[in-house]
Amino acid sequence: MGTIIVAPLGKIAELAVRHRCREMLSLIAPQQNFHRPAVIAGDRHMILGVNDIAFAGTGRLVAPGEEHVDAIIGFARAWDRQAPLLVHCQMGVSRSPAAALIAALAVAPDQDDHDLAQRLRRASVQATPNARLIEIGDRMLGRGGRLVAAVKAIGRGADYVGDSPFSFSALPEPVAP
Repeated sequence: MGTIIVAPLGKIAELAVRHRCREMLSLIAPQQNFHRPAVIAGDRHMILGVNDIAFAGTGRLVAPGEEHVDAIIGFARAWDRQAPLLVHCQMGVSRSPAAALIAALAVAPDQDDHDLAQRLRRASVQATPNARLIEIGDRMLGRGGRLVAAVKAIGRGADYVGDSPFSFSALPEPVAP
């Protein structure tokens, strides 16, 4: 299967049930409270307390770091891909799309970064992956700058117009013979 569902916080229960998700990755502000949908097993729900910022040194805010990206990679590699992986943040625009790209490369490292970024853009016109997560993910996954370049190539997403969850395949699209 290999589908990743990217969602804003307000849609996680609906989407978890609709898509029969069993695993969820949450990237939310530290100490933000929310309820995990009952269909998501507690041991297959990872919560990363990280703010949606692109640089460190902003006082009380928690910038994405290597420990967050390492956790995303490990969680993705443990995903059995029998059911969609639900990835969310507050709005579903920056942190969660970045985490979804990192997860996709963690489970299918041989895929082309530009093709992956284009699949993300086709799935969501407003996704603007968090640049710091992407830069750290690129380095930790040994992409040699290809993931950063691919995300820059798709550009900033359209202005936010509201909750717009989306899904895309973590796996490369098959090549026609």
